[in-house]
Amino acid sequence: MASADECSSDFAAAGLGVWRGMQEVETIFRNALIHDGTGGPDFVGEVAVADGFITAVGGPGELSGCLAEADIDLSGLALAPGFIDAHSHDDRAVLDQPEMTAKISQGVTTVVAGNCGISLAPVTFGEAPPPPMNLLGGAGAYEFPTMAAYAAAVGRARPAVNVVSLVGHSALRLAVMDDVSRGANAAEIAAMRELLARCLEEGASGFSTGLYYPPNAAADPEEVASVGSVVADMKGLYATHMRDESAQIMESLKESTETAAMARLPLLISHHKCAGAANWGRSRETIEFLDDAAARQPVHVDVYPYTAGSTVLTRKQVRNCDRILVTWSHSHPDAAGRFLSEIAGDWGMSELDAVAMLEPAGAIYFQMHEDDVRRILGFANAIVGSDGLPHDAHPHPRLWGTFPRVIGRYARELCLFSVPTAIHRMTGLAAKVFGLSDRGTIASGQAADLVVFDQERIIDRATYSEPELMADGIVAVYVNGVLSFDADGARAGAGRLLKGRRSWD
Repeated sequence: MASADECSSDFAAAGLGVWRGMQEVETIFRNALIHDGTGGPDFVGEVAVADGFITAVGGPGELSGCLAEADIDLSGLALAPGFIDAHSHDDRAVLDQPEMTAKISQGVTTVVAGNCGISLAPVTFGEAPPPPMNLLGGAGAYEFPTMAAYAAAVGRARPAVNVVSLVGHSALRLAVMDDVSRGANAAEIAAMRELLARCLEEGASGFSTGLYYPPNAAADPEEVASVGSVVADMKGLYATHMRDESAQIMESLKESTETAAMARLPLLISHHKCAGAANWGRSRETIEFLDDAAARQPVHVDVYPYTAGSTVLTRKQVRNCDRILVTWSHSHPDAAGRFLSEIAGDWGMSELDAVAMLEPAGAIYFQMHEDDVRRILGFANAIVGSDGLPHDAHPHPRLWGTFPRVIGRYARELCLFSVPTAIHRMTGLAAKVFGLSDRGTIASGQAADLVVFDQERIIDRATYSEPELMADGIVAVYVNGVLSFDADGARAGAGRLLKGRRSWD
């Protein structure tokens, strides 16, 4: 714990002198129940913030000699590092909706974009983007032929949250190949490697694949490893939406770990799940495999706390689901928020025929079992990602509720793990996975991304029928030391593009 003298010396060392008459944001949080992001026990204490950084952490009264423009008593409230959304599709949302209310209102201070092989840079389109690239918008959304152009746009937008950007393999393939239904040839692989290296130099933090989807499906492990090995040289990571999350899930896990090992890349399995009733319970098998793999190489998974997923509407998915809720349709926008079975009944046709009428469209797929969700959430190498789709007319409730749900339902109510463990998965562990060395914990010298919440009240409110309800219990959120959300709503943004560095070791 820091003493008051240490607090003053921290400021002096930083050239800030005493805490009087300064124009920068200066805050002391007192009497807070502190979750420091390490997974260790919570404790009551005080945290000092100046110039966007945490400058001291102490026990009750230990920072009494420090003065601040904002001296905030958090008695009865918890203070944690800002939550890191390990899996988002907010690439465009941070530009078009910079207030980012859906995320900042959950306590999220950093979003990881560019997942599932889908990223805004470095590709442009003269016509409608192919699925699933259209999850980020139409051709007009894709205006960034370079990562530098995207980074500059984030800088201009000043979103409420920080952004970590991955480069999608589908985006690279569509940028350099004339036909993505085949494997890339040597010249095309070389072009993708060059493009990816440039993106990493210009601010990207890693590489993602969406091997389930048509623009990426023809890429074999050798192509993925060859392109991805560029990332290893620049200390990034590899995130994959695997080729299959149902019947062939074990084969896909094996392919993913072998591909990452071939490229010497830390691996993140995206939205790990066991989809389809025939695969319920197989999380026992998958977790055992991942545990064994993690003894040999860096392996983590991200997971959201729901039994339904969401992506583009396809006939392939219809065969593997219980219920399907349409989230958007270009040809029939009034279908958003309705179940596919109801739509097909009204139209007097099969669900497969109705899909053909609705496309291009999106949907929520009810396809997982709660026991598997809990088992994966409880995996020691799991971090939390919303996988929310901000452009859907009727989005999945995970867009607005993921992080309070993990704490409120799975930690506090169900006792699946402790609250400090839940917060560690969403902060310190996530920061480690993405190589964000200055985020994810409450400690002197760390960036002041912080969330104040009521531990007894925090819970998600968004539902499948009302998916855009704000969570309860989030009191205030600070991004880079700036108050960015409180009871009055979202405020001016202080987010920035962050670059993580994570090597194999």
